Amino acid sequence: MKKIFFTLVLTVVTLVAFTGSSNAQLTSLPDAGNRRATVSEGIGITEVTIHYNRPHVKGREGHIWGQLIPVGYVDQGFGPSKSAPWRAGANENTWIEFSTDVMIEGQPLPAGKYGFTVAYDPNECTLIFSKNYTSWGSFFYDPAEDELRVKVKPVALDKSVEWLKYEFTEEQPASAVVELQWEKLAIPFKISVDVNKTQVEAFRRELRSEKGFTWEAWDQAASFCAQNKTNLDQALLWADTATSVTFGGNQSFQSWSTKAAVLDSLGRTAEGDAAMKKALPYGNVNELYFYARTLARAKRGKDAFDIFKYDYDKHPDEFITNAGMARAYSAIGDYKKALPFAQKAQAQAPDPANKANMDRFVATLQSGKDIN
Repeated sequence: MKKIFFTLVLTVVTLVAFTGSSNAQLTSLPDAGNRRATVSEGIGITEVTIHYNRPHVKGREGHIWGQLIPVGYVDQGFGPSKSAPWRAGANENTWIEFSTDVMIEGQPLPAGKYGFTVAYDPNECTLIFSKNYTSWGSFFYDPAEDELRVKVKPVALDKSVEWLKYEFTEEQPASAVVELQWEKLAIPFKISVDVNKTQVEAFRRELRSEKGFTWEAWDQAASFCAQNKTNLDQALLWADTATSVTFGGNQSFQSWSTKAAVLDSLGRTAEGDAAMKKALPYGNVNELYFYARTLARAKRGKDAFDIFKYDYDKHPDEFITNAGMARAYSAIGDYKKALPFAQKAQAQAPDPANKANMDRFVATLQSGKDIN
């Protein structure tokens, strides 16, 4: 009886083991005490994501580079590759993903997900971006699957990094440097993005989706192009849509002022001024005030005066319009007439910061100088 019972238990255990091996394994810690990690950062609208496993030095200082991580390509004793690079981490494949096209060390790389490996050399490392990102480690490395190879120089670190990590450094609006750091060595590579190109391409896609059913979306795209002096002919078409009656942007100060900015960027100043005239009836007190300020800064004193006065007539004797009239008269050089308006605004200042600003206005005008 005991023998039969033992046989049944053994059969059940065997079946459980067999069933478990034919399905996904339970979640467990990474091998060898390594740590799974993901790091991500945006460059412009481009998302860069790196997924990797973090080995640690574990008392092996001085034996990592050139020993644990061999120089060049090696036969790892498993898999079809007899000349494999390092997996740039531990355990499964390290991969890196780019949501848009990028440049790696000045060389183009299309948007996508790539297996990332490194052929280490103390003088010049080869970084490999492979179209195969699903294989385990680099045991199945095939150079025919390489999308890009670049060479970079490794850099010595002052302090030892116990756990391998990837860090984004030297961030700029259109670029960043990624550093693989471990022990006392960093392997850096620069990622660059054509921010204007990727942004405009994204606008083109999204304006064809449900996002394109508001005038604000078309205005946002046109405004970006005007501010960055890019794709201006396209921007004008977008501004035309934003100011059309279709979505109600024809009654928006913002949409008309964006169209004016695009026209100005195209060198069509007279048409830009005409667009701004259409914007004026829809402007609130603040929009009119700040538009007049841009004119004053551009040394268009008479034009600035007209807009400040228009704003004042719509919103008489308010703090911001009194400040505006002080700027208006100052813009045409009449500091005497500007002073009473500055003093009125001084008395109406809603908070200490604005009070201090009006104190400066009064003092500047009393000394016979422009406040704009």
